[in-house]
Amino acid sequence: MGNRIAATLALVAFAMCLLVGTQAGNTFATTIQRALVAMGGTYVIGLVVGAMGQRMIDEILKAEEQKLKDVK
Repeated sequence: MGNRIAATLALVAFAMCLLVGTQAGNTFATTIQRALVAMGGTYVIGLVVGAMGQRMIDEILKAEEQKLKDVK
């Protein structure tokens, strides 16, 4: 799950940087360099967000399993 979130966020950031960079009138090389840096940074942030989300889901499932065991 974390890798999918990270990859999706990174690709969205890359695309947005390409759009904004070309609209701003930057050169192609500058636009690509900045978009790649943004993609790398966003990928790391996405990994952290994905790991936190996965941990939250795991904790919720564990609590629900415990509730079901207590009922029986």
